[in-house]
Amino acid sequence: MYSKCWLIIKDDNKRTFEVVSKASNENSFSNRTHGMQKDGMNVTCVILPVTNKNSSKQGITFTNYTPEEGLYDRLIKEHNEIIMRNAQDW
Repeated sequence: MYSKCWLIIKDDNKRTFEVVSKASNENSFSNRTHGMQKDGMNVTCVILPVTNKNSSKQGITFTNYTPEEGLYDRLIKEHNEIIMRNAQDW
């Protein structure tokens, strides 16, 4: 069992990704991403165990995706706007 994992978010519309952080518990990250998907956002979370091969976040790449700094913050902001819009309609 791995003790730490990389938390990675991918924006499938813009084909970008960000390695958010290294953590031992990914529950809140996964739940937040699932909430984004449920509200219609086209995002994917990747939980990648930290190994010797990917011990540095600069070594993590995805085919046809480009890295984007601040992607997770942008997606959280978009998700909060969707939540507020839905709350006003209710």
